[in-house]
Amino acid sequence: MSQPDTAALPIQFSDTAAQKVKTLIEEEENPNLKLRVYVTGGGCSGFQYGFTFDEAVNEGDTTIEKESVTLVIDPMSLQYLIGGIVDYTEGLEGSRFFVNNPNATTTCGCGASFSV
Repeated sequence: MSQPDTAALPIQFSDTAAQKVKTLIEEEENPNLKLRVYVTGGGCSGFQYGFTFDEAVNEGDTTIEKESVTLVIDPMSLQYLIGGIVDYTEGLEGSRFFVNNPNATTTCGCGASFSV
C-alpha cells in the first residue's frame, strides 16, 4: 500500500498534531471524533483559527487522515488555510494547536488570529 503524496494535500497535518489528537480521542473513548479546523471573522488581525472535535463530516468538507485520525476542514475555511500546516506545541505559554499559514500577511502575538 503506497503512502499518499502529502505535497498534493491542500493542508498538512503534522505528526505531533496527529499524535495529540489520537491521544485526546483515546481519552474521550470515542473513536468517531475528528479534529475540525475552521476560520472565523474576529481576533485582533481580522480572522481567527478555531479547533473543535466533531463526529460529523459535512458535504463539501475536506478530510485528511494521518496516524489513524482525521482532520476536517469546511470549504470556506479551506480557502484561507491552503498550503498551511496544522501543528501542536507544548511550552511555557501552555499547549495548543496552531496553524503555520503561509497565506497570513500579519498575525497577532499569540498566533490565534491573522489577516490575508
